[in-house]
Amino acid sequence: MGDNKDETVLLAIGTRKGLWLATSEDGRRSWSMSGPHHAMTEVYAVAIDTRGAVPRILAGVTSEHFGPSVSTSDDLGLTWQEPDHAPISFPEGTDTSLARVWQIAPGPEAHPEVVYAGTEPSALFRSTDGGLTYSLVEGLWNHPHRPDWLPGGGGQAVHTVLPHPTDAERVLVAMSTGGVYRTADGGTTWAPANTGVKVSFMPDEYPEFGQCVHKVATNPEAPDRLYLQNHHGVYRSDNGGDTWESIADGLPTDFGFAMAVHPHRPDVVFSFPIEADARRFPPGARCRVYRTDDAGKSWTALSEGLPDEGFYSSVLRDALCVDTATPAGVYFGSRTGEVFASADEGDHWHRVAEHLPDVLTVRAAVIRS
Repeated sequence: MGDNKDETVLLAIGTRKGLWLATSEDGRRSWSMSGPHHAMTEVYAVAIDTRGAVPRILAGVTSEHFGPSVSTSDDLGLTWQEPDHAPISFPEGTDTSLARVWQIAPGPEAHPEVVYAGTEPSALFRSTDGGLTYSLVEGLWNHPHRPDWLPGGGGQAVHTVLPHPTDAERVLVAMSTGGVYRTADGGTTWAPANTGVKVSFMPDEYPEFGQCVHKVATNPEAPDRLYLQNHHGVYRSDNGGDTWESIADGLPTDFGFAMAVHPHRPDVVFSFPIEADARRFPPGARCRVYRTDDAGKSWTALSEGLPDEGFYSSVLRDALCVDTATPAGVYFGSRTGEVFASADEGDHWHRVAEHLPDVLTVRAAVIRS
């Protein structure tokens, strides 16, 4: 990326009390902040869609008074649009109401009109107008396993949506609890894809479904190479989710929420380990991002510029991300309102923001003028 004056990096930071936007025009050395946008709403989901003529920010906002909705901006947050009617709602007859939007995911490059949303309760919605209105993907909603999907600690939600980058018929989702499901026919039918993912708290430790998956991530250049952070367990799949193998050796713990894959190198993955489900602190109270450069065969602790002691916060499932610059930028936000950035793939870090509300999600994009 260097000092290209035609490039701006936009960082969206969703919190429990609104959305902040940070921009950098000097190679990610300094940042200017705006916000809070949508003050006093929970912003669990943000996407920065760069497929159109202008970038579109989509924010899943939840107001205690007005309920959940999706708001969009086509001018980098200067103004926001929200329809008078709810853009995401369950059809009559489902006897269900939307609690919140957990994930917003733009579809393939060849289909810039398609956007997906994962929700609580566990459901998938699809938009064909760039994320302005959505319809329920009934194939997943009517799946025979759905009555047995149970809430995880944070709720019952589809929190991961991975549209295949070149095959519009293929989509992968993950949920807590329920596990990973895939479709190869545009959402008409879905099949679980959890072989090899262990559930230590169930009598059958390798069930067909029921895993408490925390996050799945991939690289669009190698979409069948997947990485999964489970409720205890870190895994890789080399066959699009047919089978999974553990890659937790070398990490200080196999518990965590966040996982992000390098935008250009499918063997490079970033993780933020936490001690355990009953001790949700970084090991040793040290703030550390871990990186593998060899698809999980080994892991390196990245700490230059991060707090070295007394750090008892944690990083949620969507609060770690990468941008598409070269070298890649890496970003994460903590539950105590700090946001850190690295412009060199995790080797060095600096603080972008502090004293924000609880950070729920961070998303970054390179905006080219």
